[in-house]
Amino acid sequence: MTNTAATDIVGWFAGRLPDGWYTEPPEVLADRDEILVVGRLAEPDLGAEPDPPVAAAARTSRIERHREETRAERIEIAREAERRFRRHVSWGARCGDERRLFTTFSAPAGTRLGMEDRALLDTLVRAGVAADRRHALAWCVRLVRQHQADWVQQLRDAVAGVDAARSAGPATPAA
Repeated sequence: MTNTAATDIVGWFAGRLPDGWYTEPPEVLADRDEILVVGRLAEPDLGAEPDPPVAAAARTSRIERHREETRAERIEIAREAERRFRRHVSWGARCGDERRLFTTFSAPAGTRLGMEDRALLDTLVRAGVAADRRHALAWCVRLVRQHQADWVQQLRDAVAGVDAARSAGPATPAA
């Protein structure tokens, strides 16, 4: 996604979301399939040093209350955004250390795999790590994301640099 498209999406949500929903501007992430909006909610007042399990339960309850109270308006906003940006809209909220996603979109990703790769996926299925090859492949992607975060971020930064250089270059003549 180009920086202009990302800026348009972030700006649109900043202007469209009701004031008072969140304590700060929401995190708005987008790829070619989905827009994810995650806002920070005010912490529940639990006194100076609340018991950690009590604080966690209160934060989770605050998120669930927000989810229920904003459902109708979030659906309306999502429909507008989906028409405008042609992407699914997903929602979540943060409260303290708690982060919950209410709705998410899972995009299919078909691929052709060689025998060795299929054997690896089949091993994961036989071992009970995954229900089928599709789930095994998703598990592998999550594992790489968790353990290779720095490397993946370097790749994303490099792609952003290429996008910036491309947009700063001369315009391509129309065909």
